[in-house]
Amino acid sequence: MTELNNLPLEEEKKSLNFIEQIVEDDLKNGLNDGRIQTRFPPEPNGYLHIGHAKAICMDFGMAQKYGGVCNLRFDDTNPTKEDVEYVEAIKEDIKWLGFQWGNEYYASDYFQQLWDFAIRLIKEGKAYIDEQSAEEIASQKGTPTQAGTESPYRNRPVEESLALFEKMNSGEIEEGKMVLRAKIDMASSNMHFRDPIIYRVVKHPHHRTGDTWKAYPMYDFAHGQSDYFEGVTHSLCTLEFVPHRPLYDLFVDWVKEEQDLNDHRPRQYEFNKLNLNYTLMSKRNLLILVKEGLVNGWDDPRMPTLCAFRRRGYSPESIRKFIDKIGYTTYDALNEFSLLESAVREDLNQRSTRVSAVLDPVKLIITNYPEGQVEQMEAINNPEDPSAGSHIIEFSRELWMERDDFMEDAPKKYFRMTPGQEVRLKNAYIVKCTGCEKDENGRITTVYAEYDPETKTGMPGSNRKVKGTLHWLSCNHCLKAEVRLYDRLWKVENPRDELAAIREAKQCDVLEAMKEIINPDSLNVINECYVEKFLAEAKPYDYFQFQRIGYFNVDPDTTSDHLVFNKTVGLKDTWSKINAK
Repeated sequence: MTELNNLPLEEEKKSLNFIEQIVEDDLKNGLNDGRIQTRFPPEPNGYLHIGHAKAICMDFGMAQKYGGVCNLRFDDTNPTKEDVEYVEAIKEDIKWLGFQWGNEYYASDYFQQLWDFAIRLIKEGKAYIDEQSAEEIASQKGTPTQAGTESPYRNRPVEESLALFEKMNSGEIEEGKMVLRAKIDMASSNMHFRDPIIYRVVKHPHHRTGDTWKAYPMYDFAHGQSDYFEGVTHSLCTLEFVPHRPLYDLFVDWVKEEQDLNDHRPRQYEFNKLNLNYTLMSKRNLLILVKEGLVNGWDDPRMPTLCAFRRRGYSPESIRKFIDKIGYTTYDALNEFSLLESAVREDLNQRSTRVSAVLDPVKLIITNYPEGQVEQMEAINNPEDPSAGSHIIEFSRELWMERDDFMEDAPKKYFRMTPGQEVRLKNAYIVKCTGCEKDENGRITTVYAEYDPETKTGMPGSNRKVKGTLHWLSCNHCLKAEVRLYDRLWKVENPRDELAAIREAKQCDVLEAMKEIINPDSLNVINECYVEKFLAEAKPYDYFQFQRIGYFNVDPDTTSDHLVFNKTVGLKDTWSKINAK
């Protein structure tokens, strides 16, 4: 059987995704002089979400793999929705994911070139000013099987269109009163060819150009030309742009005047979006969640934004690993959120420091342990990484243990703390429960046990087998902390479709529909938790495994006297099991 690392060339190529194969073929054929240049072109109208991470990995990954460059270009052609805050957040997210762009560009860098190009199209009879309303233009578009109707302004004189175009940008024309349309083919089977709008009036200050422009290019008009101006070779985007590709190519044909167009031009290729169940990723809907206070900002750990995943404790490596697992195809699919969590679990298992934390404490008193005595026990930081070393955890007579780890009347196969049964306290001793104490309501307040001094971890007597191992904290050697337990934000598997169905059935707005399917138990804050004093020096975003509970990280709300931890993911996938019942 052939070894994997000795596969023949034909079999090696099968492991490439289809975009990699295209790039390799283009390089082999010498297109664009054997260069590869990509770009990541976000609109700065919100924070990046997990779906953008897939595009980032593709755009930057292709450039890295094939010795090219990936530039960052902000598609800032709609000043009403864009902000410098989003620009800076996007740059931070890209760096956090582990990528660095070659150059930083903006579509607004090309406003003058795009304006000059539009003037040229008017003079060549390829564009005209249309004074119809948006509704009238839409009604004349026709259908995929029925040709559209030409605008009454389609053949207006060139000089008239030129003069009106200047007025669109001078501030003399109100928004919605006129647009510039490309004159292509109102009978084309491709709806995007039916005289698309390429400029409209927007009277809103731009975050970079201020009030210089009043007429702004549309995305379809700015995108391909910006790629061309920058020297992009491979314009990689998601599948919804497949029908836009002929228009992309046409505008590039129009702007490019040299004869070597076929070998020196940007080429658009499309791949599938990242879709996750129990997740809503439309920036428009995410903005509603933030503005209406249904979440606590863009970085609320229940959000699908990259800054939210970072705050929740996801590592950039785990996100990249997940994207690599699901791959790139030419068809859309709905991925399991649990697959993302498994990638996170796998990664954090390798990097997280193990610590003890008690989220629902009940006191455990070792009655035969000397009062006032304190022992220092060694705790391994990470059994997966011997170089991670160890730290000290104190053991004493009075401990905190998890309430769920004790049961007064336990079934036969209960292997935790119960009267008459032995368990091991991790890194310490074997103890036998002798009873408990309750308050007037029957709630357990204290559990009692006796220890065997010959069973300390590492001693010969420690080899005695018991079926349960529990974690604990010394009451006088731990810190109080706030712990935030997060769950799915939505109760339904496909919130996008469910929102549409609710809105249609009830004729309500999206906010009202959201309130019907949002998970009321998506956040549970526990204020009376205890953690090792070792965590006093922990920094925001540090990764930890709370032993026997799950993976947690330090929230940036943490202060010197108030520790805050976010639950990243459990040790096992309990969500899938619950929903399978």
